[in-house]
Amino acid sequence: MAVAAKKLSQVSTHMAIAFGLMYALTGSLAFGGLAAVLEPVINVALLPYHERAWLRLRTRFARRRLALLAAEKVSQTLMHAGVAFGVLYTATGSLAFGGLAAVLEPIINVIALPLHDRLFERHVLNTRVAA
Repeated sequence: MAVAAKKLSQVSTHMAIAFGLMYALTGSLAFGGLAAVLEPVINVALLPYHERAWLRLRTRFARRRLALLAAEKVSQTLMHAGVAFGVLYTATGSLAFGGLAAVLEPIINVIALPLHDRLFERHVLNTRVAA
C-alpha cells in the first residue's frame, strides 16, 4: 500500500512539474493541462521498453555493468527530454518552447523527485532516509 501511495504521489509531482513548466512557458491553462497528462503518460508507456532493452545490454555485457548503468541513465534522460520536446512542440508548434521544455523539465524532475522521495518517506512513512 505504501509503495502504491508513493508512486501515485510521484506521478502527481511529475504532472505538477509538467503543468507548471508548460504554463510558465505558454501562459495557457489548456497547454499546461495537456502537458500534465500527455508527458507523464508517454514516459510511463515508454519506460518499460527502455528498461528491458538496457537489461538485455547489461546481461550481455556484464563486465561493463557500471558503464552501462551510467549510459542507461543518460539514455533515460535523453528519452525524457525528447518526450518533453515532442509534447511542447506538438502543442505549440514552437521549436524554442520545445527546446526549453527538453532542457528544463528533466532537470526540474531530477531535482524535485529525490526531494519528494525524502519528504514522502520522512513525513508520510515516518522513516529516516540516509542523506
